[in-house]
Amino acid sequence: MHKLDVNKELFRILANEAITPYFQPIYDLNSGELYGHEALSRGPEGSDLHSPLMLFKLAEENHKLHQLELLCREKAIIRFAELKLPGKLFLNVSASLLSSPEHQKGMTLAILQRLNIAQHNIVMELSEQHKFEHDGLSQATIEHYRQMGFKVAIDDLGVGYSGLQLWSEIQPEIVKIDKHFIQDVDQDPVKKEFVRAMVAIGNRLNCDIIAEGIETQEELNQLIKLGVKKGQGYVLGRPTPNPVETESDILNVTLSRRRFQKHVRDSVMSLSKKVPTLEAGEELKTASQLFSQSPEIMAIPILKDSKPIGVIRRSQLHELFSTPYGRALYEHTDVSQMLTQDALIVESHISLSTVSLQLTNQDATSLNNEIIITQQGKYIGMGSLKDLLKQITELKIQNATYSNPLTLLPGNVPLNREIDERMQTSQNFFIAYFDLNHFKPFNDVCGYAAGDEVIKLVGKLIEKHVNQAQHFISHIGGDDFVVIFSDQSWQARCDKVLTDFALGIQQHYSDEQLKAGGVDALDRNGEMRFHSLLSLAIGVVHLLPNQCQNHLQVAEIAAQAKKAAKKQGGNTCLLFDMNKRQELSSALCC
Repeated sequence: MHKLDVNKELFRILANEAITPYFQPIYDLNSGELYGHEALSRGPEGSDLHSPLMLFKLAEENHKLHQLELLCREKAIIRFAELKLPGKLFLNVSASLLSSPEHQKGMTLAILQRLNIAQHNIVMELSEQHKFEHDGLSQATIEHYRQMGFKVAIDDLGVGYSGLQLWSEIQPEIVKIDKHFIQDVDQDPVKKEFVRAMVAIGNRLNCDIIAEGIETQEELNQLIKLGVKKGQGYVLGRPTPNPVETESDILNVTLSRRRFQKHVRDSVMSLSKKVPTLEAGEELKTASQLFSQSPEIMAIPILKDSKPIGVIRRSQLHELFSTPYGRALYEHTDVSQMLTQDALIVESHISLSTVSLQLTNQDATSLNNEIIITQQGKYIGMGSLKDLLKQITELKIQNATYSNPLTLLPGNVPLNREIDERMQTSQNFFIAYFDLNHFKPFNDVCGYAAGDEVIKLVGKLIEKHVNQAQHFISHIGGDDFVVIFSDQSWQARCDKVLTDFALGIQQHYSDEQLKAGGVDALDRNGEMRFHSLLSLAIGVVHLLPNQCQNHLQVAEIAAQAKKAAKKQGGNTCLLFDMNKRQELSSALCC
C-alpha cells in the first residue's frame, strides 16, 4: 500500500473510530489470582494498520497521535465495562499527551462515572520510551490524576530517557520492568541482578513491580525466586479482544493458577498460620493477656507499620513477670523494648528448601523456632521450625512413594490425581500413551540391565521434548509412559521423541543385530522367531470436558489408543478417535 493510501486508511480509522481494544491479563504471582488487564489497541482486521506499531507510528508522523490515543482510551474503557472484566484496567498514556491541548481534563472521569467504574481500578501507564516533560505541567497533571483516585504506573522501565530519575520524580504506585530484562532472565546473571535491584527499590518505596514479556516457564520461575510479585506475558495469557470467552485463555488461567498453587505448596507460604500480633508502642501487659488467651502460642510478632521487627516469646515474658515486682514494674513498658530480632523473616514465595538452608546455616546457639512470613515486607503469618520439618518430610515421602524408581518420574497415583483434577476443572487436554514394541524379546536376549537402559532412554527423550511446567509426564511401570498435553503441541513433541528414539536405540544393539535388523527370541507361544528392532508406539486421545467421569475411564481409552498405535508397527504416533474407535491420522510412521 502506498504512503498516500496508508494515510487515507489512518484518517478513515479515526473518522469511523475503527479501533478494537485487546486485553492482556496481569497476574499476582504469589496467589495466581488475576490482578488486572492492560488495554492494547488494534486497527481493522486485514488492514496494514492492524498492527499497533504501524498504527501509532503513522499517527505520530501525521500529528494524530493524541487523537488516536484518546480514542483508544475511550474504546478500552467502554469494552472493559461491557465485558465486566475483573481487576484493574491499565491504560497507556504517552507523556506528551499530558501537556497537549487535546488532553481534556475530566474526560476519562466522565466516562468512568457514566459506566460506573471506580477510579481506583484505573491505572495510567506512562511510557518511559517517550521523553517526559520536566516543565512542571506534566507533573501537575499526574498529581491531578492521583487526586482523582487513579493509580500511576511507569511502563517499560529500563529503556528510554529517564530511568530511575523518572521513578524518583513521579513516585508511581506501580512500575513495569521492560521485557528486555525479562527475556532469558533465568540464564543471564546480569539481568537477574538488575531485576533483583528493581524489586528491592520497589519494596522500600512500597511500589508494586510488574514484570512484562514473560514468555517461558523458566523465566516465570526465576522471577518468582527474585521476588517479583506480579507479571504478564504470553506464558500467562496473550492479548485478546474477548478474554472471558477465549477457550485458550481460560486454559491458560487454569494452568497458571495450578502452577501457582503448586508453587505455594512448595513454598514457605504453606506454613503460614494466623497468629495475633502487636504493634510497636503497645504495652507488655497486652502481650501477657494475649498469651493467656492463646496457650498454644509461644511467640507474638511485633509489627511497625505492618512490617515485622521481631517477636516477644512467652518464656522471656514469663521470666520477667515472675521476678519480684516484675509485673508491676514492666507491664506498662513498650513491647518493642523487649522484642528479640533473631526470628527468621522470609518472603512468602521462598521455597521450603531455601528456608531450611537458611535455618541450618544459623549458629546452633541462636537457632530459633519462629518463621515470620511476609509479602512485600508486610506481615501475613507465622510458621514454625517443626512445621517446616514436617512439610519437607511429607513432600519427600510423597515424591519417593509415588515416583518410579528407575526414572524418578511420577507414577500412577500422581497421574490419576492430575487427570481427575483436570476433569474437575473441565479442561480440554490430550493424553498420550507411550509403549515399546518387541520389548520382551529384547529383554530376554540382551538382559534386564539393557532393558532398563532403554526404558531410561525413553524417559529422558520425553523429558527433553516435553516441557514439564506446562504438561505432565508419568512413568506408570515397565516400558509404559503416559503424558498429558495441555495444548496442540503434542504432535510436534511426539515426532521429536520418535525421531531421536530411532537414532538412539541403535546404540543398544550389537553391529550384528543392527545388520540383521532385530533379534531371534521366543515369542509368547514359546516358539523361536525373528523380532524387529525396538520401536516406540504412541497412542493419543483428545479428551474434551465432561467426556469422561474419572481417571479409570481415561485409562481404558488411552489403552485402546496404545493398542491401535502398536498395530501400525514401527515408530508410530497416531490420534485415536474415542467415539468412532478408529484411527484418524498418523503423525509419523517409519
